[in-house]
Amino acid sequence: MTQSAERPANIGLITWLTYLMFMMFAMTTDAVGVIIPQIITEFGLTMTEAGAFHYATMAGIALAGLGLGFLADRMGRKWTIILGLAMFALNSFLFAVGNDFLFFTSLLFISGLSIGVFKTGALALIGDISTSTHSHTRVMNTVEGFFGVGAIIGPLIVTQLLLNGASWKWLYVIAGILCSLLILTAFSVRYPVTHEPSKETVNLKASLAMIKDPYAMAFSGLAMLYVGVETAIYVWMPTLLAGYQGPAMWLALYALSIFFVLRAAGRFLGSWMLARLSWTIVMAICSGAIFVCFALALFGGQAVAVYVLPLSGLFMSVIYPTINSKGISGFKKSQHGAVGGIILFFTCVSAVIAPLAMGAISDAFGDAKYGFVLATVLAALLFAALLFNLIRDPSAARLKALDVSEY
Repeated sequence: MTQSAERPANIGLITWLTYLMFMMFAMTTDAVGVIIPQIITEFGLTMTEAGAFHYATMAGIALAGLGLGFLADRMGRKWTIILGLAMFALNSFLFAVGNDFLFFTSLLFISGLSIGVFKTGALALIGDISTSTHSHTRVMNTVEGFFGVGAIIGPLIVTQLLLNGASWKWLYVIAGILCSLLILTAFSVRYPVTHEPSKETVNLKASLAMIKDPYAMAFSGLAMLYVGVETAIYVWMPTLLAGYQGPAMWLALYALSIFFVLRAAGRFLGSWMLARLSWTIVMAICSGAIFVCFALALFGGQAVAVYVLPLSGLFMSVIYPTINSKGISGFKKSQHGAVGGIILFFTCVSAVIAPLAMGAISDAFGDAKYGFVLATVLAALLFAALLFNLIRDPSAARLKALDVSEY
């Protein structure tokens, strides 16, 4: 049996460091919906080509999650986090010296690799500071709540930069400065120590072997469906609502920011809800509400989409962190870095393929609404899967056993 991690006295500082890491990188990844219209004009790109600003980052995160996730279990959480943060900071400052689409896309790919390294370290750390699989889910929702805050701040910074005649690329320089402060903090913090059996092998081969585990694949599949739905909002909703003329002009203008505000608020609320309700019930209800929002937007057009698509953020809030938490906490703590990386890989594969497919469909038919047909299908599949999860609860026995052995 694996022993629990030693919990140092500065557990509160470690927890806040984790929160702020998620907030910092969300400032860049979730601002892409505001940046894409700018680079379409600046570089004369199609929607599919401009989407590379999103695809490059997600591809980097995916490769790092799959190929480097084991570092958090082998090097330890602290040094994996510091390595990833250092890469991210240095790379972010390089945005200030470039003015070429290919150069920026390359930096975004490296940024994704960096995020993949420190995020898997942070995901493993969440297991170390949690006291049960149930606690793990609540902490994960709070962490993702701070990610949601970063997703609000990032687009606002870009908007203010543009209004003042500055380039969107200074967002990355600001993120690099914040990241440098986090590195200094990470060096001074004492992390929990996870004791793992000496017989365990921690390397890339052992990490990739987890792909054969049906439990890891089931939660990876759920993550892929959810992310496909979410990326439709923050990558393509601004384009879908472009040119809207109606009584909710102000809502169309701030739709993405409203979505992120509702998603962030919902994640903090989700942490509270999960302390009182079964996670299977919460997930089924929220995924059903998401499907209804997308179906209404699809059939009602811009006049309805301007209201229901931002509203969907409230229901999306609890889905991903809970999927991620249940997937990771279904394994021993000494494997949390590796399994976190596997789920992260499939998450990012979806974050690349789904919006790419939506952009291609939209280009082919000449309107962004056609890409949302695919998004609505993904929302229906997610609801069906989580309804099955509510009825059968296939993970209950495994999570109960890990509560006894790991916490």
